[in-house]
Amino acid sequence: MKPLKEKGAKTVNSINEAVKDADVVFSMLSTPKAVEEVFFGKNGALTSMKKDAIWADCSTVNPTFSLKAFEEAKKQNIKFLDTPVSGSKPQAEAAELIFLVGGEKKEVEILEPYLNMMSKKVLHIGGTGKGASFKMIVNMMLAQSMLIFSEATLLGQKLGIEKEFLLETIPNLIVSAPFTKFKAENIKKDNYDVQFPLEWMLKDLHLASITAYENGQPLYLSNLAKEIFTEANRNGMSRMDFSAIHKYLEEKM
Repeated sequence: MKPLKEKGAKTVNSINEAVKDADVVFSMLSTPKAVEEVFFGKNGALTSMKKDAIWADCSTVNPTFSLKAFEEAKKQNIKFLDTPVSGSKPQAEAAELIFLVGGEKKEVEILEPYLNMMSKKVLHIGGTGKGASFKMIVNMMLAQSMLIFSEATLLGQKLGIEKEFLLETIPNLIVSAPFTKFKAENIKKDNYDVQFPLEWMLKDLHLASITAYENGQPLYLSNLAKEIFTEANRNGMSRMDFSAIHKYLEEKM
């Protein structure tokens, strides 16, 4: 906290102290379990927040959990919005995240000036849980797109095409996901420093699988992607960037 304190931020010794006088509380934690441990229960942060405060949870969680968080907040007369983000470390550093928001419009309007400080766009998707729902869809696509890109480039190498040519050319094709341009540059350098950890991409695929089961919707390719990410996670890549799925597949060539 020291660098923030030097810039004028207030520091305290507990989450309960931090939230007690706040009109708005933002959280961005790793898993639904982490959010539950911090905010729910008799000593959770919700018990220390003041009436009518807004809790904006930016964590990537499943929609069912966001609805549960809404109910827990309601017990304490606190307003809840699910506000996950699209973007990772570079976008966060540049204040260019995209907020995907679920909740009541009037509360979104109160929150929007704060979201605009951290983002380039705020998308109000719908009611409670809709921000979490949309984020799940985005990350499903992200994981599968990374796998498709990796399989294509690795097959290209097997066919005798230079790796560097593939990594420079494929990301610029109209059929390629734009984010692969950034990932290809790091793959060239064998640089998998974490921007979005592989273990959390696996977590998001798992939450998507749970949500699909709850809604009776098959996810054929997403569940296959989840199994491949599980293997990479078990092989020591959990704290590498999720693009390390390319490295995992490359090592299996």
